[in-house]
Amino acid sequence: MDSAQRPKRRWARWTALGTTAVVLVAAGAFGVFYYLARLDTAGDVDFAAKMAVPPLAPSTTDADGTRTFDLGIQAGETRFLDGPATRTWGVNGSFLGPTIRAKKGEKVAFNVRNGLSEATSLHWHGMHLPADMDGGPHQTVEPGATWRPKWTVSQQAATLWYHPHLHGKTANHVYRGVSGMVVLDDERTAGLDLPGEYGVDDLPMIVQDRAFDGDNQFDEAVPLMSTGGVVGDEILVNGTRGPYVDVSTRLVRLRLLNASNARLYNFGFSDDRPFQLIGTDGGLLPKPWETTRLQLSSGERAEVVVAFSPGETVDLRSYPSGSGFNDRLGGSSDRLDLVRFRAGGDLRDETEVPQNLGTAPDLASTEIAQTRSFELNSRTINGATMDMNRIDFGVRVGSTEVWEVVNTNGYMHNFHVHDVQFQVLDVDGRQPPPHLGGWKDTVQLDPDRKYRLAMKFSDFTDPDVPYMYHCHLMLHEDEGMMGQFVVLREGEQVGHVTGHQHR
Repeated sequence: MDSAQRPKRRWARWTALGTTAVVLVAAGAFGVFYYLARLDTAGDVDFAAKMAVPPLAPSTTDADGTRTFDLGIQAGETRFLDGPATRTWGVNGSFLGPTIRAKKGEKVAFNVRNGLSEATSLHWHGMHLPADMDGGPHQTVEPGATWRPKWTVSQQAATLWYHPHLHGKTANHVYRGVSGMVVLDDERTAGLDLPGEYGVDDLPMIVQDRAFDGDNQFDEAVPLMSTGGVVGDEILVNGTRGPYVDVSTRLVRLRLLNASNARLYNFGFSDDRPFQLIGTDGGLLPKPWETTRLQLSSGERAEVVVAFSPGETVDLRSYPSGSGFNDRLGGSSDRLDLVRFRAGGDLRDETEVPQNLGTAPDLASTEIAQTRSFELNSRTINGATMDMNRIDFGVRVGSTEVWEVVNTNGYMHNFHVHDVQFQVLDVDGRQPPPHLGGWKDTVQLDPDRKYRLAMKFSDFTDPDVPYMYHCHLMLHEDEGMMGQFVVLREGEQVGHVTGHQHR
């Protein structure tokens, strides 16, 4: 070996050793970072604020029976922490919005006024309605403009919600505070003895996480190496930080809404008491299901009934994820205290949970017009990202289709379809678990499992105005994980998207 070769080999050796050292140091640092990423607030939350209950939105009734709601989207300030107030957005207020309550068969109309300095929209998540009333990315409302959608409520009692759906900015607008709950009623459900006094034994619970910067402003930075989007270390329920509820009845109905941009919640109580799941996205289950844990991804809703004893105190928590996700940096391993329930010494006991609740989904034996496949990977569906001018396909009105949906890359994803409620036929060929046994419009997708969803398209057609299907992790949909379909009359062809902004 000549002398000219030795320095090169010695340099290569030290380079290799140095590289190994850097990798080991980096791996060690990441291990510490990964370990510290787990958040645990159990027992540490000072439940010092009474949980806010969003007011019921007022309305006026026209001569033809149409109920009209006025909704003003506006900027404001909200005080969550000691020190400076936080700049926020809301509907008819500075943060969040009122609960819209309507009955099946009612004609409803809305005056949605945009008081912001930029365009936004309001999407009626879970509602069956015409495509041009949907409030998706093609129904934006310009600053100073008013949008006036109207339709007849034609679906069963359910817990829905509304939020902006501006393409590329949904996550930002929801994070600032523009969201609210929708409660639909029907005669059959009203005849049950379920807890139903709004704000007393029937509680809306809009659960969201937020991160704050040093000036108490919302921090939308995505955690390092998190795949889902912004994940906050503060929990708000109906906009209240550290909330408590004073319980005056033995049974309480909780309408749980995961309105976070990305965080997964695995709901359960601090003493592991059982509770009964009575309803999912599209309405009541056929029968109640008793459980101690219930997992909801972004956009999903659930109605549960929990029993209390006089004088007791118990906390609602979110436990580490029970799914196949391992996004520790995205909060899947967190344990979080959410709400404290303080039962009074004398509880009214006038309600019950009947063994027969709603109507079971009935599409399993229906003739299937077409089966479609959807693969969610990174920020694409079937390898394509969202194009506002591309209609991906058309479906025939009155037809039932089966959509086979798979999350193929291991990141957390879920799947939401506008306009319809679907039936989960099976998961990897097996009967769906009980919490997926009712009508759904949003479903969490565990990695590499095939979800077969049956849905019927009825009533509304338009070849030019599409509905959306997308991942409801809001960063994912903003970055392109979304597609468009139209509902067509017999013989009608897919049209062309045209502008539908409201100025």
